[in-house]
Amino acid sequence: MKIVVAMTLLSFATGLAHAQESCASKEADIRRQLEHAREQGNAGRIEGLETALSKVRAHCTDPGLQAERQEDIDEAREEVREREAELQEALRDGDRKKIEKRERKLDEAREELREILED
Repeated sequence: MKIVVAMTLLSFATGLAHAQESCASKEADIRRQLEHAREQGNAGRIEGLETALSKVRAHCTDPGLQAERQEDIDEAREEVREREAELQEALRDGDRKKIEKRERKLDEAREELREILED
């Protein structure tokens, strides 16, 4: 129960921090990378970043960014729930190797969720 409350609070706090992320900030980040690539004379990187910048300008919307982020969060949370259920099943079976494997998988799923929330 404590984990669920902590994850909920973390999600809320992180969501507030990331509410500032916008298409404008995404474009500014790409521009910074593009400037650095130009300084380094990295033609391949320049081309890729110019393409990315064009796509952001043409297709990026702030509501769209929020929707994509929420979708990623929802998928990661579902993965955690599935891994928790698998661990519970392994605990019922009592197979130590299965339990250890399921614990590792759950840890990986939780870490992925944390990374998405911190992004």
